[in-house]
Amino acid sequence: MRRMVLPLAPDFDALDNALQRTSSQRQDFLAQIGELNFTWSNNESMFIYVLMLLLRTDEVAAAIVFSTLNTTRSRLDLAQRLAKTHVTDNALRAEIEQLIERFSRVTRIRNEFNHTTFSIDAGGTITHTQSMKLEESRGKLRFGVRKPVDDARRAELAAAITTLKGINKSFWDIMQRLKAHMLASEKS
Repeated sequence: MRRMVLPLAPDFDALDNALQRTSSQRQDFLAQIGELNFTWSNNESMFIYVLMLLLRTDEVAAAIVFSTLNTTRSRLDLAQRLAKTHVTDNALRAEIEQLIERFSRVTRIRNEFNHTTFSIDAGGTITHTQSMKLEESRGKLRFGVRKPVDDARRAELAAAITTLKGINKSFWDIMQRLKAHMLASEKS
């Protein structure tokens, strides 16, 4: 029989007192995660307009398609496949594929911070994240990776936010050219 070991329950009274003393560290870190989610969500929503153009439809129909696909991966796959099918300008198609790949990489970081348990030390400081993802390695399953919340990790988070802001600018640039391309291909 496997040993069932639970972590020790926190001393909630002591933790509440400590949390008050370390609130700025937590607030700063959680604000970064909030900014990551904010910029990521705005970018994911841009795929409604990419789908609208690629499907040659209106915003409502594109939003229906977008919301019917219940995962980001399925939305990205559809956009990528439609671009391969409908975008004959090789440079524009490559830019769309690159945008999707950049967004996919940052999505992994976003998912990591949204599907995790945060470890707090006795002083109330967030010290680690514990991924909620099961990972398989050499035929063995293990509960997700535990990573420290340190300067390097915060820098990674800041870089992801910066990347997402750049992706948003790229979306707006590509969409005008994609619209022109789709309209021109209709006339051909």
